[in-house]
Amino acid sequence: MYAKSELIDRLKRILEATELIPERFQSISKPEDFLTTSTGKEHLDSICMVLLAVGESFKQIDQRTEGKLLSNYPDIPWRDIMALRNILAHVYFEIDEEEIYSVCEADIKPLLDTIRRMIKDLERNRFAEWLL
Repeated sequence: MYAKSELIDRLKRILEATELIPERFQSISKPEDFLTTSTGKEHLDSICMVLLAVGESFKQIDQRTEGKLLSNYPDIPWRDIMALRNILAHVYFEIDEEEIYSVCEADIKPLLDTIRRMIKDLERNRFAEWLL
């Protein structure tokens, strides 16, 4: 279990890290851009590192809340986020730049919106019955 303040702090750190992705992605116009320049490769590496950290953090949150938090936000594919973390951590040299491009293009904004909503919900004591 989490104390409310600890969970909010964790989500704020996740939010701060995830907000870096659009900034680093803005110069990428197609998946190949990740591979054709040293800057593109740096962006791919940094985005992957953030995605790995985010996936690990949500995995830990899900475990410590016994699935009670993430299940309230079914529009986000939490299992996919955690699975991507496993790929990034264990088979890094097989990363598909098209998949990372797709995640950045389609999935980051909804994830950011949801993280912000989670923080607001927690601050408003929406989940007081199972938080410490």
